[in-house]
Amino acid sequence: MTRFVQRRRAFLSTVAGIGLGGITGLGAQAVAQPRTSGRSGAGAKAPNIIFILADDLGYADVSCFGTPGFTTPSIDRIAHEGIKLTRAYANSAVCSATRTALITGRYQDRIACGLEEPIASSSGKIGLPPGLPTLPEQLHRAGYRTALVGKWHLGNPPEFGPLKSGYDHFYGISGGAADYFTHQGKPGEDQFYRDDHLIHDHGYLTGLLGDEAVRLVETFAQDASPFFLSLHFNAPHWPWEGPEDEAESKRLKGKIFDYDGGTQKTYGRMVRAMDDQIGRVLATLDRHQLTENTIVVFTSDNGGERFSEIWPFTGMKGELLEGGLRVPAVLRWPARVRAGSKSDQTLITMDWLPSFLAAAGVAPDATFPSDGTNLLPFLSDPEKRQSRSLFWRYKIHDQHAHLDGDYKYLKIGKNEFLFDVVSDPRERANLKDRKPELFARLKQEWEAWNATMLPFPQGSYSWGADAQNFADHYGASRSD
Repeated sequence: MTRFVQRRRAFLSTVAGIGLGGITGLGAQAVAQPRTSGRSGAGAKAPNIIFILADDLGYADVSCFGTPGFTTPSIDRIAHEGIKLTRAYANSAVCSATRTALITGRYQDRIACGLEEPIASSSGKIGLPPGLPTLPEQLHRAGYRTALVGKWHLGNPPEFGPLKSGYDHFYGISGGAADYFTHQGKPGEDQFYRDDHLIHDHGYLTGLLGDEAVRLVETFAQDASPFFLSLHFNAPHWPWEGPEDEAESKRLKGKIFDYDGGTQKTYGRMVRAMDDQIGRVLATLDRHQLTENTIVVFTSDNGGERFSEIWPFTGMKGELLEGGLRVPAVLRWPARVRAGSKSDQTLITMDWLPSFLAAAGVAPDATFPSDGTNLLPFLSDPEKRQSRSLFWRYKIHDQHAHLDGDYKYLKIGKNEFLFDVVSDPRERANLKDRKPELFARLKQEWEAWNATMLPFPQGSYSWGADAQNFADHYGASRSD
């Protein structure tokens, strides 16, 4: 596999894209502090890491989280041989914002690209600034081989892209969605890449991503260096096309914003196709005796869409109700995590960066501190708990949310709520009048947090007519 050792470090020219909390003076010299240990402790080999991300998958869309319509044996295997994380949150109710938080380990609202959804609808000048000490970049410095297979959605090449943000190799789509057979984001829009070259591979996209992931694990197994593989499926994001639905692709004629297609059965076939590919990756680890010391995570970038199962929550993608933010999450690491474990420790997408760095024995880049928490203590001892205080905002319908322990302050438009999301996961009983002091404190803390984040820029996607179109069909609908 081609190794892209020479990195572009154009950070200083893009420092304006970083919000409050960004560190000035983080130039090339500051971020280029190589670590070559590749170790997770004295005498211990650093673990391999495979992070599998679904796109718009609802909380109960896998069988180990309760879906009644189909089974997902490969994802279930990860849970049965590892730990099921029942209180996992996405950093955002939409995908590119969550991906910004994942790769930086910070609230996406600190970085300009984290305010755009989708980035592809903006001017083309917004993306993840090259040169940041991202998760793959920090692991790369420590001797990891890094690859992204699947969806990027953090700014279009050539200005932006995975190879400029810490990955050695990229195979997948650059934008937010693609037809599963043409791989185009819209008619005539090529966005399928191998590294920095557009390609025209043929086949069902979910299967192609699985093929590449298996190929990479086979390659990585040939040498002793640890690897970090991001496997970011676009499934089950619309358009609603299963492996046998090429006729549906032809009917849509490249119009991927699919208002009149799909069924529950089609959706199930899309999820099962993804599960099948995950099973192939797990089997490849088994075949090369890599299972014991490989961390495998499966989760989603935000809550579910039109055909998703979100029980016991309400809400969906684009909403800060639990259904838009809660995601399934399972992790397997036989060397460190007891099989069959379960934890209700609250976690969020940006926690994966400090957790993976800790597992790899890598000191986090002090110039770019994470807003996340190292989850390793909770993974090794599922009985441990730590109360978390987490924040969200979403411009469409002026949504605010602040979770503190079991209680959540929520604002949608002019309406405000206080919910106990543990006792009342469907967010029905508004407690703001029964607990006025708690309501006032959580609201005030949200305002204080918000003051440290970037403002939403006028003219961004979040302000435009396209955003309202998105909201009308897919996004926030609750106003009472």
